[in-house]
Amino acid sequence: MRVNVTMACVTCKMRNYALTKNKRKHPDRMELKKYCPRCNTHTVHRETK
Repeated sequence: MRVNVTMACVTCKMRNYALTKNKRKHPDRMELKKYCPRCNTHTVHRETK
């Protein structure tokens, strides 16, 4: 049930992180506040396809 997902920054659209998530616990797209090296600050990262 675990799926590989990539996280992209909302402001600059750079794909920074590759994570795994449990599809049964989180069926919708995840949003996490993580560090973006291009923006040089903590921003919201959203799950991409």
